[in-house]
Amino acid sequence: MLMANTYSQIYIHAIFAVKYREALLDKKWRSQLFKIIGALINEMNAQSIIVNGVEDHVHCLFRLRPAISISSVMKNAKAKSSQWINKSNFLEHRFEWQRGFSAFSYSQSQVEKIKQYIRNQETHHRSASFLEENKEFLKKFNVDFKDEYLFKELI
Repeated sequence: MLMANTYSQIYIHAIFAVKYREALLDKKWRSQLFKIIGALINEMNAQSIIVNGVEDHVHCLFRLRPAISISSVMKNAKAKSSQWINKSNFLEHRFEWQRGFSAFSYSQSQVEKIKQYIRNQETHHRSASFLEENKEFLKKFNVDFKDEYLFKELI
């Protein structure tokens, strides 16, 4: 829903992982998956800027409209992209994303820098794991977290 006289510029960098952080996103079909995730973000009336990642997690940068929640965008992108992976029979078992996600906001002046960071995921992850990277973001943005709960499945 659009509201008259509502103006915004909200940039969100969201990160989410494969369940148990397994290295399942194969290079053969990963770029196709990222295009689909971008389209699913757009489907929610957000504006996908870049989607990229490596075998165990995904980074998305998108512009968010004030009438939409980050959780709604992520729920749609994760649910429908996992359905696509499962219907495509890329894996011998059922694919799932880890519960939850991390999300950080940026100003327009930072967009190019974060786009470059997301674009260079493979290079970045030669020296840092997903958990190290995620902790770094959480600390940088002063987000309280407990190591024992960081991207762990609750039983």
